[in-house]
Amino acid sequence: MNCERLQTFRQEAYQLLTKAKDATFELMDAVMTTRHASSLAEFSLNPLFRRQYPSTYEAIEDCRPQRKELMKLYLNQIPPAEYSVFGIDHTAWGRPDAKTLKDRTYQHQKQSQIVAGQGYSTIAWLPETGGSWALPLRHERITSWESPISKAAWQLKQVVKHLQHRAVVLLDREYGNAKWVLATQGLGVECVMRVRSNTCLWGAPPPYSGRGCPRKHGAKFQLKFPETWTPPAQILELDESSCGRVKIQLWTGLHFYPAPTEPVNLILVERLDSAGIARLMPPLWLVWVGEQTLSLEQIWHLYLRRFGLEHWYRFAKQRLHWTMPSFSTPEQSGRWSDLMPLISWQLWLAQDLVKQFRLPWQSATVSLSPGRVAQSILPLLIELGTPASPPKSRGKSSGRSIGFKCTARIRYPIARKTAARPQPQPKTG
Repeated sequence: MNCERLQTFRQEAYQLLTKAKDATFELMDAVMTTRHASSLAEFSLNPLFRRQYPSTYEAIEDCRPQRKELMKLYLNQIPPAEYSVFGIDHTAWGRPDAKTLKDRTYQHQKQSQIVAGQGYSTIAWLPETGGSWALPLRHERITSWESPISKAAWQLKQVVKHLQHRAVVLLDREYGNAKWVLATQGLGVECVMRVRSNTCLWGAPPPYSGRGCPRKHGAKFQLKFPETWTPPAQILELDESSCGRVKIQLWTGLHFYPAPTEPVNLILVERLDSAGIARLMPPLWLVWVGEQTLSLEQIWHLYLRRFGLEHWYRFAKQRLHWTMPSFSTPEQSGRWSDLMPLISWQLWLAQDLVKQFRLPWQSATVSLSPGRVAQSILPLLIELGTPASPPKSRGKSSGRSIGFKCTARIRYPIARKTAARPQPQPKTG
């Protein structure tokens, strides 16, 4: 068993935790190997955590993970290839009852639910075509003065600075608009974005007539109305084992209205029945931004890898207990969130080293998911050991001085990112 790569990774990550790195590293191992927990203090019951339960809170309060250096460490684990595939998305950490938590905003969840909390933006490397692996490079809070698009664009710029090869970025429909195209122009990356079915694009303008200002836009292309569509530049039909027959159409030379100088390619993916007619299922509209060097079949298969990031969000919340603690400050929440990518990368490096342990009702699998690796990694961690130093007894604290009184925490209002609409004033007279 060659554990040298994982051992080296753990040693370098340990040094990048800087302050309180011993307690923080043991807390990370405890999170990795604890399947059920209802509070942060419960991780102190794990045999890999050799300290007392107050150290779980002190570790999050004192540690200072070096995000930029950790990102470089993650990038060094990506094998060389013609291009690397990344996914970008954001999710909500709901904190509706945390009235003393600063900088809460309204977060949208599934089924049109809105909850007060904090949003987190994630850029992750997607290593495989199938499966549920997604390995975050940056996982950071979206502040009240940022938007998901501005935060994601900033994260992408930080990653591209240290990339040695091409990058293809996969995004959901919230990013499929001109704001994202303008925010990432000049980065030299290729993006595949899902767009909403009511999106409108414009074709290339007609030749200049010699009078007046040259036109910037051509014919309007409305995704909802087929009568506005021009003939596609390419049509492809495929037989897919997972979803049956698929029809893919391509239109080139289109652009978003606010970005007339940034051309995009539009792709329509439809599932067909046995008669070759589109089924009663919503079509998938994709936009390719950048130089198209991949075939339509490759782009379609490539976009399916984006769902690995959604699997990771579910894994982080359910198995890594990401949203379980109730921290009192955004800084504590951010430090705790920095441990989630670090744990995920260790699980990925250990997937070929662990001996699969499965519960009686679980079937054996050849390719292990992140959850299966976490379920099986305890013997490997015991064999590897930990770079963290053992705890030293410091005696008992003297406690609070006589007469000390705790002051009430400040209650913060929920930050609104847009101004509220003015209420109509009643007519007088």
